[in-house]
Amino acid sequence: MAGERGAQVARGSSGIVAGLTAAAVVVVSFLAYQASANAPDSVAVPTPTVSGSASPQPSQKPKPAKSPLAVPEHSGTGMRVVYALKDRRVWLVDAKGNAGRTFTVMPSPVSPMPGAYQVASRTGSVKGSDGVMIEHVVRFTNVDDVAIGFSAAQDGTMASPDPTAKTGGVRMKRADGDAMWTFATVGAKVVVVP
Repeated sequence: MAGERGAQVARGSSGIVAGLTAAAVVVVSFLAYQASANAPDSVAVPTPTVSGSASPQPSQKPKPAKSPLAVPEHSGTGMRVVYALKDRRVWLVDAKGNAGRTFTVMPSPVSPMPGAYQVASRTGSVKGSDGVMIEHVVRFTNVDDVAIGFSAAQDGTMASPDPTAKTGGVRMKRADGDAMWTFATVGAKVVVVP
């Protein structure tokens, strides 16, 4: 008899717990409905819609990462040196429009206007207007009597120039200077983009 009475109490308790749980769900549902019905539109949460079938692919394709060799748009055609002022970067572009090399540069305080130029002169080694020994100087224009050109410091540095000085050397690493010297002969096109 004690075993039967324990089973009856257990069945009775589980019935009570189930009844209380059901009543709590009803009360919470009613309160949630009342809260959403009385909420202003500014705080209403939109109800998500359920689609009948899921798309096997995302609706928008992620943009592919831009290749560092990607030549800037609107930089001309054919074989050329492209110098992007804002990016502080140079591309050496072949006749088919492909960049064989790109590298960062340290611009000078005096910069050329965007446009197309030609290499006017070259010097193997000289002291720069800032007093630094430089090599592989490739000049392509003048701005206010300041020669603008690419060069590499013989000591390999690419220090920021004195912003108050009127210098036009666009500095690069020595290996990049070697590549520029080989690529940009007198008459070669140089395109400067913003």
